[in-house]
Amino acid sequence: MNAARRKRLEAAGWKVGTVQEFLGLSDEEVRLIDLHIALTQKIRHERARLGMSQHQLAKRLGSSQSRVAKLENGADGSSLDLIFRALYCLGLSDAAIAREIARKRPAA
Repeated sequence: MNAARRKRLEAAGWKVGTVQEFLGLSDEEVRLIDLHIALTQKIRHERARLGMSQHQLAKRLGSSQSRVAKLENGADGSSLDLIFRALYCLGLSDAAIAREIARKRPAA
């Protein structure tokens, strides 16, 4: 947001800040959320790259298509265990997953 717009909003009584400030999240919590999002996006990307349907991935996971859809959308309650299982079912190696985890992400 540019400085002029921020100043206008603050002058009108609006409080302007980051999501982290609004929710009162620690730096560690923000990093965990960013990692969770990156890994679920990797699931969607790899599944599409392989031409696999959500139903096919669900079958490999022993889960349902709706659960895979929620997983890919980063729905609350998607455990890291399920995320890693999905990445392994898509054929990613430990090294490929580690590279995704190590990627730099923009600060919140």
